[in-house]
Amino acid sequence: MRYRIRSLYPFPMFFTDRRFRLPRIWSNGELNKLAYLFHGDIVNISAWKDEDKQGGKYRDYFVNAKTYSITNYPGVRGYAGRDGEIFLDLEADLPDELKLKFDLCYNHTTLEHIFDMKTAFASICDMSRDAVILVLPFSQQQHENESYKDYWRFTPTAIRALFMANGFTVVYESQNDHRNAAIYLFVMASRHPEKWVELLPKNEFIETAGKLIGHSVIHRIFELIQDKIMRRWFDL
Repeated sequence: MRYRIRSLYPFPMFFTDRRFRLPRIWSNGELNKLAYLFHGDIVNISAWKDEDKQGGKYRDYFVNAKTYSITNYPGVRGYAGRDGEIFLDLEADLPDELKLKFDLCYNHTTLEHIFDMKTAFASICDMSRDAVILVLPFSQQQHENESYKDYWRFTPTAIRALFMANGFTVVYESQNDHRNAAIYLFVMASRHPEKWVELLPKNEFIETAGKLIGHSVIHRIFELIQDKIMRRWFDL
């Protein structure tokens, strides 16, 4: 039945997948621009199986890493006791052995699912000796299950302020530009911003959220159109 629906009605199904797939492909591309620059200890926080959803592993992006670790928390797509997997509750006090343990902390679309987001943000920063890379949703359809809820969306101004409050300076930031998909923000910050001035690729980021807000409106319009199509075609 699923195959028949996709065959008979390719447009809405493609459109649904596109909203979530394109931002992931884009953020993977952004990470690939920077990952080779890191030579120390890397951790992917709340990584689940470390999959990039394009058939690869994030550990393979960091070709010059000295060590690579992942953390997880119990629940759906959570901690499973794999070799080298670190148990980490981002809303609890950070264990002393994880403070300043890594040169880079990487996290993809987790903070929107954590109610005590400020504590989680601070813990991610406290784990890093140098840099943090975050991928966060600016505009995205709400999604949750029995293991995690969906609480927050982020603006560039909020991310910069959160990093500043934790002793970091944003050194690279970008956004995807897919009008019929979720909008992600890709942000790198460092305790030592002077180190990265000449190393990072140049990026032209929108200094105000005006364009982002415009895209979120367009995104919502597309969602409404899609919902109407789905309801008419499938009698929902």
